[in-house]
Amino acid sequence: MQFYRDGFRGGSPDIKQAAPNRRNRGTNEPLPEKVDVLIAGTGPAGLCLAAQLSQFPEIETMIIERMPCNIIKGKADGINTRTMEMFQAFGFADKVKRETYWVNQTAFWMPDPANPAHIKRVGRVQDVADDSSEMPHILINQARLHELFLEVMKNSPSRLEPDYGWEVAGLTIDPNATEYPVTVTLKDSIGVNWGATRTVRANYVVGCDGAHSNVRKAIGGTLHGDAAHQAWGVMDILANTDFPDVRQKCLISSASEGNVLILPREGGYLFRMYVELDKLRPDERAASRKFTQDDMIAAANRIIKPYSIDVKEVVWWSIYDIGHSITDRFDDVPEGEDRNPRVFTAGDACHTHSPKAGQGMNVSMQDTFNLGWKLVHVLQGRADASLLRSYSKERLTEAKRLVETDHSWSRIMSAPTTQAERDGTEEPRIIRQFKANLEFTGGTAVKYDQSLLVGPATHQALAKGEEIGRRFHSAPVVRLADAMQMQLGHVAEADARWRLYAFAGKADSSNPGSAIHKLADWLETNPNSPVVKHTRPGEDIDAVIDFRAVFQQTFDQLAFENMPSLLKPKTGKLGLIDFEKVFCVDHKGVGDIFDMRGINRDTGCLVVVRPDQYVAHVLPLDGYEELAAFFAGILR
Repeated sequence: MQFYRDGFRGGSPDIKQAAPNRRNRGTNEPLPEKVDVLIAGTGPAGLCLAAQLSQFPEIETMIIERMPCNIIKGKADGINTRTMEMFQAFGFADKVKRETYWVNQTAFWMPDPANPAHIKRVGRVQDVADDSSEMPHILINQARLHELFLEVMKNSPSRLEPDYGWEVAGLTIDPNATEYPVTVTLKDSIGVNWGATRTVRANYVVGCDGAHSNVRKAIGGTLHGDAAHQAWGVMDILANTDFPDVRQKCLISSASEGNVLILPREGGYLFRMYVELDKLRPDERAASRKFTQDDMIAAANRIIKPYSIDVKEVVWWSIYDIGHSITDRFDDVPEGEDRNPRVFTAGDACHTHSPKAGQGMNVSMQDTFNLGWKLVHVLQGRADASLLRSYSKERLTEAKRLVETDHSWSRIMSAPTTQAERDGTEEPRIIRQFKANLEFTGGTAVKYDQSLLVGPATHQALAKGEEIGRRFHSAPVVRLADAMQMQLGHVAEADARWRLYAFAGKADSSNPGSAIHKLADWLETNPNSPVVKHTRPGEDIDAVIDFRAVFQQTFDQLAFENMPSLLKPKTGKLGLIDFEKVFCVDHKGVGDIFDMRGINRDTGCLVVVRPDQYVAHVLPLDGYEELAAFFAGILR
């Protein structure tokens, strides 16, 4: 963690230097008349976007929420490994790892063939496959996750905080306006002037305001989908039980009473139960059945016989219908219309599904992690506004995959077991499907198609384990300057910068004339270099493109003084040398990044990584023209 770049400053390094001319905040302060980005909703999607934009005080960001404050309990709880990788970029992954429940094994229980009225354990599956990610799959109270994002915002240079008690009542877009074309009508939802309206003009609006999104409705979006006509209950409880696997994630199927999903929670005692209740008629909603928490507890006890649960406290509970839906587009541009979008939707505003695959919160945050850096590029003038068209294209594809996978998973979970599954002659479908879904549930199945932001696979063989279009798969390295063992992917922050990881060939120790030295010199000095072309006067040389190198030698076999100047740049107000750009293979047996990620040892290669941690390109170390052409298609 680097925090003295611009001079010594005491106190917490997480609290950034406050930017001047910030907006005054307070109960009696007026709302701004104009903003660059207005975000509706302080759920995971909205806060993930706000936390990114808060690091750029020159971008005026406003985030509103109809509720009077942050939630306290309930709602979603599952965070997959891909999202944990993203949390690392925000700086709070270690805090999350310390506080949360780690899902290590998933246990499966089914009717006992000897006594079908009772359940028995039929298998366990490792929840995170070896080397699928350096991060765990965790469970956390959604309210606590909100707090972590809110803390990032409050500690940012812009000191961003939500405006609670306001909701979007409507919006209009002036197609002829070049600045602040979106006029948003806000309605006071809780204050002394309840029902009063205010207008705010914005360059961009992002609707993260849930399944009943007013932003989506304002741009003509509709959720299309179906329902499974099945009522489920969910409850977070403190309870005693003789069920032996209560501190493991469990999928339980009874012979005739339905199914239960158990999710242990943070803190050692709390756990969540999803309980199958009754089938519903096609015209019926779960709410009309008036189920109570007692109904859920009774159903759970019927399902888990011969075990029982003695509930001491119900912390939170809810009844819901299983449904799957998706909107036809994620922005305000109708099919066939050729213009750049101004209004976007994310999260539940554009896709909904059952909670049992644990993807809702994750996919919602990945929506806005995709959008955030693109908004920064456009608002800073680094990219044309057409870049924003890629958001709908990339995330709609992933939302469709989510809904389809969740659709089949929900039905398998609710399906009765077969005789072959019960007597052990056939591996249960639910276990087979769970294993097949591991990459999906880990969040690592996302693969963006070739586009301006994702290069062709021409040189993919140079880095077989860093697949173009998928997230950058981290691996262990050692930092040269201080012999620090770490994960290479952890150098990436949520700062809208691109990363260039140069992997050196076998004989390269960065002597003058070596491939790494030539590449670094070209990047630093050649007029065609994307670093030269896209870095503005007065900016640090790594302000837009962050160049780093990884060598095959161990740290004691290399000389830092022989590194090219781009790998030891002078940055910040004081022009201090950055010593953290050069890495070596791990020398303590944790793993060799070249072997683990299929990097060509003879020639090395260059891996280009987007600001949202996805691999954009793989190139030879001398692929200068291809590299220049790739960035020329994106950056100004």
